[in-house]
Amino acid sequence: MTDTSATAGEGTVLALAQGGPHPWPTVPAAWRVRLTALGIAAVAILVTTLMTVPDSPTAALLLDRQRYSVFPYPFTIQNLIYLALAWAMGELYRRWRAARRERAFLQAGLLPEDPNSLLELHELGPIRRRVAELHDAESGFLPALIDLTILQLQASRSVDQAINVLTSSLNLMSDQVDLRYQMLRYMAWLIPTIGFLGTVIGLSLALHLIDPANMDLGKVVGGLSVSFYTTLVALIASAMMAFVQHAVQEQEELALNAAGQYCLKNLINRVYVDHESVVAR
Repeated sequence: MTDTSATAGEGTVLALAQGGPHPWPTVPAAWRVRLTALGIAAVAILVTTLMTVPDSPTAALLLDRQRYSVFPYPFTIQNLIYLALAWAMGELYRRWRAARRERAFLQAGLLPEDPNSLLELHELGPIRRRVAELHDAESGFLPALIDLTILQLQASRSVDQAINVLTSSLNLMSDQVDLRYQMLRYMAWLIPTIGFLGTVIGLSLALHLIDPANMDLGKVVGGLSVSFYTTLVALIASAMMAFVQHAVQEQEELALNAAGQYCLKNLINRVYVDHESVVAR
């Protein structure tokens, strides 16, 4: 009962299933992205170091590169914040690429999209074989949903049970997406905490250096500047990371919701079950 012509993306799907070139953006390996992000941060710190004058307000604010700093340069609180931010941004880049890949599946024509076509149970097998190699434990929301839903339809010949499986799978995948951001939420807490630690250390050393009989005002001011600058830099970095995190997580969750809607529209609502043949069996 379906249109026998190939769907728009069938040739691409078959080429992928047979080991052809991957048509969608792949998710980079975790450690490669992390090391690249840390390398970019290190280069940025080096460039900033070369472009700023020691003891200048800019060098003191951005790098804590000043004469009376309590930390030997380049081992400063600011540089540690930049490295932590780079690590988090690398993780967010991976999640952004994953969200792009999930959305690309929606354009691949994995299911018939002609509003006048229907699917019979015997036609679901080839579709399931095409999507079986397109998902794994880490990626492929849409292929996985199609695979699981078709498997349930073939096993039970019940649309209601297939809907239950689809709903349960969406809930599990939603939890999986949320778990992927646990470490990033920790980093969003860690970055301002590092800044506050710099504040505590700076204030403590500044108070320790206060000696009415023989006060070195430069060292006292240096300790106080560390306390204020580290907090300012950490709060700005944390705000940047939180904004990007929410934007990327929203894209990944929207991709999952779109995959569920796609399955409901183009699979559940199109499948035709001959109840007489089911009863006869």
